[in-house]
Amino acid sequence: MLKRHPFLAKNPIDKFLIQFSQFTEFFSIYNKHKVISFSIYFEKNKNMLVKFFMIKRGRYNRPFLHISAMALLGIGIIFSPLIAGTYPVFSQASSTSPELEANPQKQSIIVGDNVFSTDISQKPRDKVITYTVQKGDTLSSIARKFGISVETIRWENDIAGDNLTVGDDLMILPVTGISYKVASGDTIYTIAKKFDTEPQKIVDFPFNDFANPETFSLVIGQNLIVPDGVKPSEQPTFVRPRPVFVQGPSSVSSAGFAWPIRGGLSQYFSWYHPGIDITSPVGTPIVAATGGTVSNISSGTWDGGYGNSVYINMGDGHVTHYAHMAEIYVSPGQSVTGGRTVIGTVGMTGRTTGAHVHFEISQNGVFVNPLGFLQ
Repeated sequence: MLKRHPFLAKNPIDKFLIQFSQFTEFFSIYNKHKVISFSIYFEKNKNMLVKFFMIKRGRYNRPFLHISAMALLGIGIIFSPLIAGTYPVFSQASSTSPELEANPQKQSIIVGDNVFSTDISQKPRDKVITYTVQKGDTLSSIARKFGISVETIRWENDIAGDNLTVGDDLMILPVTGISYKVASGDTIYTIAKKFDTEPQKIVDFPFNDFANPETFSLVIGQNLIVPDGVKPSEQPTFVRPRPVFVQGPSSVSSAGFAWPIRGGLSQYFSWYHPGIDITSPVGTPIVAATGGTVSNISSGTWDGGYGNSVYINMGDGHVTHYAHMAEIYVSPGQSVTGGRTVIGTVGMTGRTTGAHVHFEISQNGVFVNPLGFLQ
């Protein structure tokens, strides 16, 4: 059927309806064309956008989180009066119980005399802080207070003797080690060698940023925390603990655990490293440290930096986790025998700088130090 021209319509309403119909049809075609054009443009350029964000995610993740938190806080401040007015259950008045209204002297929170006292936070610290020396402070007491070594305080503040002056400001690192500003040509491997530590420790410290988290590329001028690093001038006389080598696989102990492989302990349990690292060549067989059932495996994925990994559930609240594996020989639901069943081999998958197995034990969902079960 031929479409009528609007000027041929005698009734003004018919004329308007014809014009509106034609406009709607044109607008629909126009929008469809724009959407298709944008889709083609986006498909051609999305790889550049993805590459940009992948490269910059290590540098800009903290500002992104801060801005997001401030935006959520702002939205809450703006809409909280509206929510409280619409739903009185959220208002302060509605939270007063009849018992408190009858007896306003009764308190649900007891305030002590030291309400205004300040305690040093024990939460994990992401940066170097400044501490002012108080009366009675010593290097050892300050080191104990912040959970770091005396040498760390000496090296960061160029202190030769033991004398401290009240009022002096000291730079305090979040962990035992060295603070270092990246220079041209530096890599995590050269930095680790310079400060006589393991590159994996630099990578595992959660507040060290990398331009590319998968290649550990650095930005000139950025500050790195080098855990367990030793000042180069002190290295000839600095006495490190003797390296520990474990003789696994072994028979299961009375606690129900066995060493999963034989090798050297390169990194211990800490608040930022919830397990132990045992070094061994790529391809070394890994045995189940406990009897139980394979609850989950991760193969061919990044898995938050764990790479190829296996989880074994003992059935009593304990779960063992083996990470950075090359090959996996078990599957979910399979039963394993502690100290005997080979579950895979040592590899370098995930967030790793060298061949090792990262071994974790959790108890009712909480990470615990594996050495307390293996020794």
